Amino acid sequence: MSQAKATTQKKSGFPWALVVIVSALVVSELIFHLVFGDRSHFIDDLKKEPVPGDYLGIVYKGGFIVPFLMTMFLTVITFSIERFLTITKAKGSGSLETFLQKTKTMLHNGDINSAIAECNKQKGSVANVVQAGLHKYQEMEKNTEFTTEQKVQNIQQEVEEATSLELPSLQQNLPILATIASVATLFALLGTVIGMIKAFAALATTGNPDPGALAAGISEALINTAIGIGTSAISILFYNYFTTMIDGLTYGIDEIGYSISQTFAATKK
Repeated sequence: MSQAKATTQKKSGFPWALVVIVSALVVSELIFHLVFGDRSHFIDDLKKEPVPGDYLGIVYKGGFIVPFLMTMFLTVITFSIERFLTITKAKGSGSLETFLQKTKTMLHNGDINSAIAECNKQKGSVANVVQAGLHKYQEMEKNTEFTTEQKVQNIQQEVEEATSLELPSLQQNLPILATIASVATLFALLGTVIGMIKAFAALATTGNPDPGALAAGISEALINTAIGIGTSAISILFYNYFTTMIDGLTYGIDEIGYSISQTFAATKK
């Protein structure tokens, strides 16, 4: 079973994350230029001044940084949905707490076959790890060569190996969310600085300052700041939420793995 899982892991080497990011960039550029940059959102054909109260035109005035920030936002949303579905599936079809409690009860009663059947019913990453430990439990019961201590170590090792195969798939793409949480803020700062440079350049013109250029510069600065900070905040929230979910799964795996090995040690004394 472990070899089959390892093969499945190897087959998932396609760079889907890169595909998602590039696709998000293309979609963001199209939305920015074709939707936000549509002439209907501006007073003049040169797109210098957006229609008052038209937020799409106002966002377009945020400049070339906006599509990159939109790319990060779409990437965060896409990976957050994907991680939620993956981690929810890893928990199994029913309540994880109920499953773990049932399995421990069956272990204490020595009903290993029923515990394995419960794993097949629950499914998911946690159930896969528990099932691997239970199969090793039955294998060690029939083994006459190893000492009890060696059998317990074999059970623990099987649980650890099964866990090492399941957990990496749960943590996939989370580093991207963590990176965006920092990079989005930096891009927002870059957009803010560029906007303020344009605003001060408008103030520095000889004679009367150009109020339109001044407003455009300030607008660009504030729009980039708002989108960048909002994207960063959402990314941080989702990252912490998913890591908490994974920690809960890891705790459940550790708890049931300990119960399996200790139950075997207690019954074979």
